[in-house]
Amino acid sequence: MTLQQMEYIVAVAKYRHFARAAESCGITQSTLSSLIQKLEAELDVTIFDRSSHPIKPTKLGKEIINQAKVLLFNASQIEELVSAHKGKTVGKVRMGIASTIAPYILPKMFKHLSKEHPGIDLYVEEARIATIIQKLERAELDIAILATPLDNSELLEIPIYTERFVAYVSPSEEMYRHKVLETSSLPAESVWVLREGYCPNRGIFPFCHANMEKRAIYEAGSIETLVRIVDENGGYTIIPELHVPLLHGKRQDNIRHLQNPQPTREIAFVIRRDYVRERLLNILADAIKAVIPQDMIHERLRKFSIKL
Repeated sequence: MTLQQMEYIVAVAKYRHFARAAESCGITQSTLSSLIQKLEAELDVTIFDRSSHPIKPTKLGKEIINQAKVLLFNASQIEELVSAHKGKTVGKVRMGIASTIAPYILPKMFKHLSKEHPGIDLYVEEARIATIIQKLERAELDIAILATPLDNSELLEIPIYTERFVAYVSPSEEMYRHKVLETSSLPAESVWVLREGYCPNRGIFPFCHANMEKRAIYEAGSIETLVRIVDENGGYTIIPELHVPLLHGKRQDNIRHLQNPQPTREIAFVIRRDYVRERLLNILADAIKAVIPQDMIHERLRKFSIKL
């Protein structure tokens, strides 16, 4: 059993095709097929159901492939330790990020990294939180930027910044007359909301506890879409404060601050507990600190570097 064989079965699981998997690995299809067959013979199991089209893993094969991904991740960690010791930061980084965070940091973050650290190849996947967590656990992603806490003992959370929520209110609503709104009194019947973005881990908004089956709920997507829904249909929505500068013209007049309590969310790096790329984490942290207002940055991160 070799790491090379682990790489090959992961590639076949990804492409569901031996020829495309072989091409991605830079070898011939016959070589890839032969080495996978040797692995199956050594383990005395069938990893892939070759009768299906496209090819798919067997039930046990899926478990083996998941473990192979972790093995490859841990092997890469050894390479990263050596690179860090030599002061190198060149390499590929696979990062997941929630759609309610990405628009506010990614554009300027890419610009900062391309200028300050051109050797880093950052590949970003914007997805639902559950998908990102699953991929972190399977070592398909190196790092994620998510709203926390996640209450997942398998993952480590490193706070980056804290962001307030504000309300975006249609002028047709009675509550529009008030410049500041009471969080505890927000009506559930007129809210448009990203369920994943506001309610799973925090019950601070009253609509999180209300029966919302009769309300349209935007399961996953962009804050900008929520704003447009309010513009067209009335009601109100809750948006992160970093979205406010992206509102143009009279839309700025629709912002209402919240109090009693003031709702916030913590944004953090989320990594596997066996993650070792400390220097890379600090490079990414510096990139975020360069684009986020300093008063939002977590106090510890303002004073100290990240230590794993």
